[in-house]
Amino acid sequence: MSAQDPSSAESSPLSGSAAAASYDPSAKQKAQAKTARIPIKVVPAGEVLKKPDWIRVKAGSPSTRFYEIKNILREHKLHTVCEEASCPNIGECFGHGTATFMIMGDKCTRRCPFCDVGHGRPDPLDVNEPANLAKTIAALKLKYVVITSVDRDDLRDGGAAHFVECIQQVREQSPATRIEILTPDFRGRMDRALEILKAAPPDVMNHNLETVPRLYKEARPGSDYQYSLNLLKRFKAFAPDVPTKSGLMLGLGETDEEILQVMRDMREHGIDMITIGQYLAPSGHHLPVRRYVHPDTFKMFEDEAAKMGFTHAAVGPLVRSSYHADQQAMQAGVKVNEAK
Repeated sequence: MSAQDPSSAESSPLSGSAAAASYDPSAKQKAQAKTARIPIKVVPAGEVLKKPDWIRVKAGSPSTRFYEIKNILREHKLHTVCEEASCPNIGECFGHGTATFMIMGDKCTRRCPFCDVGHGRPDPLDVNEPANLAKTIAALKLKYVVITSVDRDDLRDGGAAHFVECIQQVREQSPATRIEILTPDFRGRMDRALEILKAAPPDVMNHNLETVPRLYKEARPGSDYQYSLNLLKRFKAFAPDVPTKSGLMLGLGETDEEILQVMRDMREHGIDMITIGQYLAPSGHHLPVRRYVHPDTFKMFEDEAAKMGFTHAAVGPLVRSSYHADQQAMQAGVKVNEAK
């Protein structure tokens, strides 16, 4: 079994000196192998909550389009966050010919215990990735794409230049394609990253706050709530015509009032679009689900978002940041052509 196979760490848990001796920072760690080294330990819930009926995804037979996209992704050595983060909507989105592409590898330098993306020392950037991404998008005839990435704290610009190269290559091969980027926070590199992004701003700028500030230390170790808000505000300052967007998960232990306050903070920082969905724990080694939020509560947040002036709010149990991103963008004023 290879060092990058996450099942090895899950099926044979180690402790003490044995775990330290076996630790390979270059290996891709998931689940227990990933969360075991976080200073703030994951405290399991006393009782695992049963999923209510409204949170269950109806399983259907994968479409031909689903397999077509997966095959093209593997052919061009590309990753999607849909696969890496175990998104519940992967069948629907792939079936409709949409995907969120994850650039700069599949190993993140952070260990957020809600996330199913693997942690490890990243590989060097693939200089051919922007061209491969552009070729793939052109081959699939996609009219709207989301480009996201793992955190790359090992890079001096946090990966901003790679984002720009991808945007430029996609626009060169598919001029009609609209591009949304879902970025990391560029921790400690915001000035450099924003200056680089000025060269090729996306059509939508997305960065997720994920949760309320009280839970940041537990859920987003290494990140800062105000820093993330400032990233979107400063981007809007130099690209006022580009919609900004952010997303939240419910079920980590927040209160409804805390979510409403975050929504107010978003508007005060010029954020135009919002997504709110239910957190689903990827495994028993991740942060537990503290509550399943009723659809009526999601409807309340949607109504409040409209009152606050968000240009679009995608709110519901299975909503994810990139779910129907093209439709969200169109309602925010971005002109998107239908895919052929």
